[in-house]
Amino acid sequence: MTDRRPIGVFDSGIGGLTVVKAIRDRLPNESILYLGDTARVPYGTKSKETVVRYSVNAAEALLSRGVKMLVIACNTASASALPEVIDHAGGVPVIGVVEGGVAAALKATDGRVGVIGTESTVRSGAYEKGIDAGRKGITVVSRPCPLFVGLAEEGWSDNEVALATAHRYLDGLTGQIDTLVLGCTHYPVLKPVIAKVMGPGVKLIDSGEETAQVVERRLAEYGLATTADRAGRVECLVTDSPERSLALARRLLGAEVAIDSCSLIDISPFAG
Repeated sequence: MTDRRPIGVFDSGIGGLTVVKAIRDRLPNESILYLGDTARVPYGTKSKETVVRYSVNAAEALLSRGVKMLVIACNTASASALPEVIDHAGGVPVIGVVEGGVAAALKATDGRVGVIGTESTVRSGAYEKGIDAGRKGITVVSRPCPLFVGLAEEGWSDNEVALATAHRYLDGLTGQIDTLVLGCTHYPVLKPVIAKVMGPGVKLIDSGEETAQVVERRLAEYGLATTADRAGRVECLVTDSPERSLALARRLLGAEVAIDSCSLIDISPFAG
């Protein structure tokens, strides 16, 4: 049997396309329907109640289009709204990126982990709880880095402004950790400056690759994988500025991943 329905992926903006790329690299024949809530980005400075409402909006918009799985490609939404999204999914499997980030950190660390993320993600303590549940005795230090989202959305990934911002946020972590979790799917866009500040002795964890492995396992577990022998489609929905979003999406995904379409959508009718 084969299931050619798309995998639904959503984030507050375009940063979740780093997760789309990881899934695409691992599962090139799967189709992906991506929703970026670009009208309401960022989620990371908002209350838990607002993040839950926005996440349910996005999830229901994708579910209405017949996706076979939901991937919450947003650390803030994964940390704050995963149970509520599962409740609204009607049995459709739901995967959050925090799970993948925790798993990757546990594999990589010698015992000293740093986590950077939005204010909401850091406030939730989701990574600390996940890491502690996976292995006792690991020291976890978290830092909010809210300006990184704006830099990623603007495409300012490796310039003097990005470097100065990274120093301001990260200098206090240098020498204190052996592993750094990029706890926001926008942050891999800034990996060159983050690596420059942290130095070669710190392993950077991008949860996208680990999340793609979880997606592959769950598709097999639920019998949802496609057996199509042709490349799947990648379609993009955004809630504001489709032209700008498409240009940044192509920069993030690279020439090897084609965006078949990028359309404007109003998700406000899908009230939680």
